[in-house]
Amino acid sequence: MPYQTPTEPAPAGPAPAAPALHSLAPVARLTAELVALDSRSSVSNLAVAERVEAALPGFDVERVDYVDANGVAKRCLVAHRGPPGGYALSGHMDTVPDTGWQSNPWDPRVDAQGVMHGLGSVDMKGPVAACVMAALAVGPDVPATLLITTDEETTKQGARAVAASAAARRLGLKGIVVAEPTHLTPVRGHRSSINLLATAKGVQAHSSTGQGLNANWALIPFLAEMKAIFEKLRHDPALHDAAYTPPFSDFNLVLDNHGTAVNVNVALATCRIKFRYSRSLDPKPILAAVQGAADRAGLALEVRPEGTPPELPVDHPLIQLASTLTGRAPLTVPFGTDASELQDIAPCVILGPGGIETAHTPFECVPLEQLDLAVALFRRFLEQGRA
Repeated sequence: MPYQTPTEPAPAGPAPAAPALHSLAPVARLTAELVALDSRSSVSNLAVAERVEAALPGFDVERVDYVDANGVAKRCLVAHRGPPGGYALSGHMDTVPDTGWQSNPWDPRVDAQGVMHGLGSVDMKGPVAACVMAALAVGPDVPATLLITTDEETTKQGARAVAASAAARRLGLKGIVVAEPTHLTPVRGHRSSINLLATAKGVQAHSSTGQGLNANWALIPFLAEMKAIFEKLRHDPALHDAAYTPPFSDFNLVLDNHGTAVNVNVALATCRIKFRYSRSLDPKPILAAVQGAADRAGLALEVRPEGTPPELPVDHPLIQLASTLTGRAPLTVPFGTDASELQDIAPCVILGPGGIETAHTPFECVPLEQLDLAVALFRRFLEQGRA
């Protein structure tokens, strides 16, 4: 049964003592150290990258550095030990913002039930720690590769940089385990995103003077057409994919007037849309409809696609191996991962500890038992790559 955050009140009487961090297994200690480092996508992840690299003595580590669109320094790692080939383990170092957290999100803590709490604990610093520990555990004759990225939560720029790097491409990988939280059930495919940004411009002025121009008036007719697209994706069976739950595509929008006060004409109004689609759906008609609506409303539209949706058949060798090692049938999931970019290097299966239920919430957590199981499972995966 998938792990669920407890919602019932604790029983009366003194609560059992939570274990001290220094007494935990190595994978849990490394998870705690990574959680304690702020690596939201809006800030640099260099401190996390340096800690991961320090945990890999004896590995050849190549740094894939870049500066993101906001001028922030970022780093990915391609680490390898042993002969070429085999399988890679992959995870990302960045996290979502700390929205909604009432406690310190970078203060990792383990409760009496053996569950670690903290921002990034399950998505995905715990899984990254499990990848590191599994790679350290295999013998020198086993090819062990780690592809550790960043900006997965925003642009997938880190995964694209790794996929384009000579360091990753020359290894001749058979497959990649993307260790996103799946309760250690193999995932053979997921949706991919196209990020859309519609921008309306006005003229700022005191709203009482009648001299300004409110950008929202241009945005509103565009939004009406977006609502129609949303409804069509939800309710037209021809646009559904029965292999996924839910069967309809995600078409989520966020509006922003960029802090404008209510007595000021809005000078800039933006609409951001995340359109997630599976491999069976042709996104071009949807994109054409969005572009047409933007043109009619006089809006600028930016289209930022990620890689195509990764989806392997049930009988693919990598999926068969994952099913054999876990004893579980493969699934599909509606969310996206770095596999949309890393599939350019080798086939990908998504498989990792913990569940997506608490990710992107102020209740994020990962059971320590799942981290231990992941280390053992990932080690077996790597050992299957021995020539």
